[in-house]
Amino acid sequence: MTVDAAPVEIRELVLPVLANHHGTLFAGQGLQLMAKVAFMAARSRANCEVVMAGASAIQFLSPIPIGYVLTLRAQVVRVGRSSMTVAVHGIAEKTGTPAEEVLNGAFEMVAIDAQGRPTAIDFH
Repeated sequence: MTVDAAPVEIRELVLPVLANHHGTLFAGQGLQLMAKVAFMAARSRANCEVVMAGASAIQFLSPIPIGYVLTLRAQVVRVGRSSMTVAVHGIAEKTGTPAEEVLNGAFEMVAIDAQGRPTAIDFH
């Protein structure tokens, strides 16, 4: 169906609390941030609450050291009756270094009603 939602973007500074014992972003933290921006994009497009039904093709392409800024961009790329696919891409950069794609993945999100049941997405 028609996909007309604007991308959603968040930025996060990689601090030690988000890092593993190697001094880089812990993969679980990266996945949490990806899920967060996917949720924000899906909820904005559906104009109602959403939940995650699955994630696929998650790739951690390069380690992200402490001190880098991670920019995550999510875009709804498919809209079904009650579900959506959200593509997420992450770029890391630090002053004086070139930006580099470091994360990507696809998230399946489902629009839900007040009782938590799947509901139709409005095709505005």
